[in-house]
Amino acid sequence: MKKGFFLSVLFYLVILSTQSFAVEMKAINFTQKGETSELELIFDSNDVQASKFQVKEDKQIIVDLTNVEATDRVMRAFDTSEFSGGVVFVKAYKKPKSEKDIRIAIQLRDNVRSVLVRKTNRVVLQIENRYGVFSQTKAEENQSYREKIADLSPEETNKVNIPKSDSVEDILENLTMSGRKKYIGKKITMNLKNVKPEEILRIVAETSGFNIIITDDVKKLSPISLNLIETPWDQALDTVLEMNKLVGKKNGMILIVNTLENATLEQEAIKKAKTVAVEQEPLLTKIFPISFASIDDLQKILAEYSTLTRGKISKDSRTNSLIVKDTSETIDKMKKIIELLDTQTPQVLIEAKIVEVVERYTKEIGLENGLSFGYDPITPNSGSAAQAQLGAFSFSTAPTTARDVLGVNIGRFNRLLNLDFKLNLMESEEKAKIISSPKVITKNNVKAEIVQDENSYYLTAMTNGTIVTEAWVAQNSKLKLDVTPQVTNDGSISMEVSLQKDSLGAQIAINNPKGETKRTVKTQVLVENGSTVVVGGIYTYESRENHSGIPFLKDIPLLGWLFRTQYNPDTTKKELIIFITPRIINSEEAGLVERG
Repeated sequence: MKKGFFLSVLFYLVILSTQSFAVEMKAINFTQKGETSELELIFDSNDVQASKFQVKEDKQIIVDLTNVEATDRVMRAFDTSEFSGGVVFVKAYKKPKSEKDIRIAIQLRDNVRSVLVRKTNRVVLQIENRYGVFSQTKAEENQSYREKIADLSPEETNKVNIPKSDSVEDILENLTMSGRKKYIGKKITMNLKNVKPEEILRIVAETSGFNIIITDDVKKLSPISLNLIETPWDQALDTVLEMNKLVGKKNGMILIVNTLENATLEQEAIKKAKTVAVEQEPLLTKIFPISFASIDDLQKILAEYSTLTRGKISKDSRTNSLIVKDTSETIDKMKKIIELLDTQTPQVLIEAKIVEVVERYTKEIGLENGLSFGYDPITPNSGSAAQAQLGAFSFSTAPTTARDVLGVNIGRFNRLLNLDFKLNLMESEEKAKIISSPKVITKNNVKAEIVQDENSYYLTAMTNGTIVTEAWVAQNSKLKLDVTPQVTNDGSISMEVSLQKDSLGAQIAINNPKGETKRTVKTQVLVENGSTVVVGGIYTYESRENHSGIPFLKDIPLLGWLFRTQYNPDTTKKELIIFITPRIINSEEAGLVERG
């Protein structure tokens, strides 16, 4: 039984080791750099299989990721139409019937070229903002996609197009694109005289392993002579096409070769046929109620997808609806865009905590006014009780505000006159903690403000000529919080914070105003949703001690207490700390987190 159990565990481990664990996609970032746009996909591992293809009819680039997982927050769609580049919309979603594969659809303004580049733990899709950019400048490439370009200098890399790999499909795809190219095909040698271009093309196809279809007009071309030694086959093919003004069109492993004139006519015919089909297609009317998005902004975005000269988008302000009249295909596209953009605006609850801590410690030890007495050597000392005038003696175990613990006052004792001293022993400790917690809720990118005013009044005398009147004067202390939150694409919150905290101190004297303290902080911070950050703080430490006495005598140990004022250190600590906690209260409704 033990042997069978061991074999079962071993079999399970073997099966487990052969399984491929999915890579997690951490983020999708979009940036525009000059004449190129970049869509950066960040992963937690380098083991990512990525491929792309272009759907020219829909003006879309599709990127497929194999064995990759991501949360709904990472895969949420975002609109890039405000940028001037070639990308207007990006949406990532799980492929149907394949839970561990993700497809990313990039909607373009016009059909432009793109390059998929691999970097450490990331894949970058570089897209032209206008057609022809890649024929002038080339974005950085990655060796894992280009295994045969180690000999290419950095200067050349910035000027030419390079196949992603040495496969026939990639080479043909690169060959049919315009601009300067880097040829990486297998080298061949040809020495031909008076041979038709048709036959030369067949020789190159047989050598390289792809299928070729040649139109009748190409077969009518005049023979040419060709002498090539150790030349890459893709360069030889490109040379033959260029010499005879031919155009190659790739369809998988098939290359269709036609004359430039016929290819131009075909493109014009296809364009006219599409125009006629669109003009004849019946128009439908669809009403889209808008709940959260700005109807004016949404109307401008959808106008870019409307069929030229035929499509129409109207708005009804009363019902906050868009009325779209267009073809069925266009309406379906607009419906998807509205579903992704018409979501709740994130609402942010901002809670501030203002903590004030005050600690004060004082100590007074010693004689309040030293020791004072007089001596009368002349007056006879009769020793009578009447002449003694013993005076007063006091002692307290709970000192009053006067801080007297022991006091002696003798008017006359024999020849000793006016003996007086007061011993002070006092230790005072004071602690205070004040917490203010303003809260406010607001929409994303909308400024919120909360204010609390407190007034304190004091009576003061006002003189008008010879008339003196008393009036109450107000002192104001304000607690004010201004904040403008902005929810970022990754669910964090960027805030512009302005906070004012005033306070009034103790009143120094009657009919005098109280002491005022004003504190203000203005800052910009980036905080994770639900996290707390300290945006500011003030720490004050004050220590003071003063005493006076007779020089030299006040420094004598023990006896010095008779010739100096009391020991009175005073220490004050004040600390102010400001905490801010933002929290998105409708994360699911706004599409920022994965729904349960």
